[in-house]
Amino acid sequence: MASPSLPSLPAGLASLIAGRRRLAVIAALGLGFGCLGLTLLAIGQGAIAIPPGRVAEILWARLTGDAALLEGRDVLVVMNIRLPRVLLGLLVGAGLAVSGALMQGLFRNPLADPGLVGVSAGAGLAAAATIVLGDRFLTGTLMKLPFAVLPFGAFCGGLLSTLALYLIATREGRTSVATMLLAGVALGALAGSLTGLLAFISDDRQLRDLTFWSMGSLGGASWTKLSAIAPIIIPLLLAMPLLARGLNGLMLGEAEAYHLGIPVQRIKAMAILLVALAVGASVAAAGLIGFVGIVVPHLVRLAVGPDHRLLLPLSALGGAILLVGADIVARLVVAPAELPIGIVTAAIGAPFFLWLLLRRSGSLDG
Repeated sequence: MASPSLPSLPAGLASLIAGRRRLAVIAALGLGFGCLGLTLLAIGQGAIAIPPGRVAEILWARLTGDAALLEGRDVLVVMNIRLPRVLLGLLVGAGLAVSGALMQGLFRNPLADPGLVGVSAGAGLAAAATIVLGDRFLTGTLMKLPFAVLPFGAFCGGLLSTLALYLIATREGRTSVATMLLAGVALGALAGSLTGLLAFISDDRQLRDLTFWSMGSLGGASWTKLSAIAPIIIPLLLAMPLLARGLNGLMLGEAEAYHLGIPVQRIKAMAILLVALAVGASVAAAGLIGFVGIVVPHLVRLAVGPDHRLLLPLSALGGAILLVGADIVARLVVAPAELPIGIVTAAIGAPFFLWLLLRRSGSLDG
C-alpha cells in the first residue's frame, strides 16, 4: 500500500519561496564580492595610492610567506596602517549592523537601533568615564590605562542601557515601540549630559580623546586594538545561527514562541548580552557611529524578507560594506585631512530614518 503523499504547496507560494531563495543567493554573492572588492579598494586609498592589484599581491604574499614580494614602502603602508584600519572597519560595521538586526528582532520593530535608543550613548558614557576617571584615579597604580579596559567599560555601559530600555518599554510581554523610542531619547540625553560633565572636568589630552569618541573614527586603528576588539565582536557573528530560529519565533509574539518550544528568556538574554558586547567594543574602538544598525538590516529585510537565517549574515556583510565605504569617503572628501566617520554615516542614515518614519507614519502607537 502506497504511503500518503504530503500536500504540495500552492503554485504561487512555491514560486514566491523560490524567488526569495534566488534573491538571497544573489544578494549573498553580491555583498560578498562587493565586500572583497571594497576592502582592496579601501586598503589602496590614502596619501600613498596603491592599486588594488598590488594590494592583492601584497596580501597573497603575506599569506604564502613569499618574502620577495614583501619589500618596499607600500608593503609597510598596507600591513601596518591600512590593513588593520580596514579590518577594524569590517568588524565594527558588521557588529553594529547585526546588533541592530538583533534589537529589531527582540523588540519586533524595524525602528530599533543601538544608536537611536541610547545603547551607544550608554556605552559612550562608560568609555568616557573610563578615559577621564580611570586615567585620573588609576594612573598611580597602572601607570597607563590599558586599552583592554575601554571595551569592558563600554560593554558595561551598553549592557545597562539595553537592560534599562527593555524593562521600561516592555509591559506584560508586549514591547511598545513609542515607549522604546521615547525612553531611548531620554537615556541618550542623560548619557549625553553626563558625558558633557566629564568633558568639563577633563584636561586637554582627555578632552581630545573624548572628542574622538563623540564623532567616531577609524584613524586610531592598530594591530593591538584589533586584537583586543576581535575576540569581543566575533562571538556575536558566530552566534548568529543560534539566534536566528529564536528570533523568527519571537516575530509571532513571546507567548506563541514559548508554545513552539523556543527558550524565549534565554534568547532574549543572549541577544541583550551580545548587543551590549558588540556595541561596547565598537564604541571603545571607533567611537560613536550611528545609523549603521538601522539602515543596513532594513535594506536587507526589504530585499530578502524577515527570515533571520538570511537577515543576520547578510546584515553583517552590508554593515561591513557601509562602514568601510563611509571610511573611504571620510578620507577622501577633505583630503589630506580626515572627516569623522560618524558625520558620514549620519549624513547617510538620518535621511533614511526620516523616510522610514514617514513610511510607517501612523503605526508608532503599538
